Amino acid sequence: MVNEAKAQIEELTVDQVAAEIEAGTALVVDIRDIRERVEKGAIPGAISAPRGMLEFWFDPESPYHQDRYQPEGRYIFYCASGWRSALATKVIGELGFDNVAHLESGFTGWSESGNEVADIASTSKWVKRD
Repeated sequence: MVNEAKAQIEELTVDQVAAEIEAGTALVVDIRDIRERVEKGAIPGAISAPRGMLEFWFDPESPYHQDRYQPEGRYIFYCASGWRSALATKVIGELGFDNVAHLESGFTGWSESGNEVADIASTSKWVKRD
């Protein structure tokens, strides 16, 4: 399924995503679970939209639709390794959002490339229990 999705969507490198962030041309959407975000950090400026709510928040017909997600917007999705975000990008495209892409290497690729990582643990209300 992931390979099929990747054949149908726009995949971006870390450098391409960084350029779009710098240009302010896209909303970067972190679809990882909050626990992943707290543990590993996030791409600075990315908003959280957990994978389980994504379709509900993007679909204008959903009672859970969030107004910040409009079909004319540019959205770049990422997860940890690029698998979930590939599937998410395909599905959101099927909802009528034509200007969507994903970070092919995921957050792992972003952080391993030496890019800035936002520490969200101190701002999260989620508490990690040992």
